[in-house]
Amino acid sequence: MWQADPMTVAQSDMPQPDMVSPATGTIRHDWTVEEIEAIYRSPLLDLVGQANAVHRAHHDPSHVQKASLLSIKTGGCPEDCAYCPQSAHHREVKLGKEQLLDPASVIDMAKRAKAAGADRFCMGAAWRRVRDGAAFDAVLEMVRGVDALGLEACVTLGMLEPHHAKQLKDAGLTAYNHNLDTSPEFYGKIITTRTYQDRLDTLSAVRSHGIDLCCGGIIGMGETIRDRASMLAVLAGFDPHPESVPINALVPVAGTPLAGRDPIDPLELVRMVATARITMPTSMVRLSAGRTELNREAQIMCLMAGANSVFYGEKLLTTPNPEENSDSALFAALGPIAA
Repeated sequence: MWQADPMTVAQSDMPQPDMVSPATGTIRHDWTVEEIEAIYRSPLLDLVGQANAVHRAHHDPSHVQKASLLSIKTGGCPEDCAYCPQSAHHREVKLGKEQLLDPASVIDMAKRAKAAGADRFCMGAAWRRVRDGAAFDAVLEMVRGVDALGLEACVTLGMLEPHHAKQLKDAGLTAYNHNLDTSPEFYGKIITTRTYQDRLDTLSAVRSHGIDLCCGGIIGMGETIRDRASMLAVLAGFDPHPESVPINALVPVAGTPLAGRDPIDPLELVRMVATARITMPTSMVRLSAGRTELNREAQIMCLMAGANSVFYGEKLLTTPNPEENSDSALFAALGPIAA
């Protein structure tokens, strides 16, 4: 039986839920927002301990996947995501625009990422949606090249139609990244140019062609704990769960509407990772943006709480990421690791 902290539950005026013990990592698709919020608010050491037990029941605890992320087309996006420096709406952001990279150069960078230890290569284009034509054909060539290297290939290209998903699958795509970003209730305060249903429709198109879902969100944008629980309830309601769940902390960028927000307490990221692990036991939980704000010990706590993938490299699209030497030191501190 999950033992929620009675003090925090009382403070939130929620009844203590009667749940299957997460120690065995029972797969569920009917988590309620109230249940998830109670998990998130439970005593931290109990939460991390339970999440670690679930993690060990479904994953090799010594394995942390290294994924590399490359922006293949930067800036000029017509979406108005409040957190994103690539939005054309945020004119005060100092970000140089770059047109779609040449497939040969992308494949060469994928080779270097593999040599550095990555086994997943993710490519992101600042597009609103996929359109048929030369640009998409070039992306398909990139996917084929990355797949031929023996790397998992992942792309994030905005909204797409089912026939685009089929072409990507045929090219060898492993996963498609399309984050929910936040809860349905808070979403309109962050993005107005694309609806929540648009996101769900894209995810449905991706899933219909057997491509893995890489779908998570961002914390620290001004949302409540209930919003975080609500987003996880949507993700955990997918059947099957997303194969990959990135957990991002906001990286405030000058010139964006969220530039003035304070960094989150690292323990909030630990709680979010642990709650994601308990509600989605078999998913890869990816410790993503915001990792530069975490010291070594906070990162290790996230790994203990169920994170089993990190982005490896100096940049996540346009925001900083720990340098390779820093990550090498982190993995060395953890001891022998199959990564």
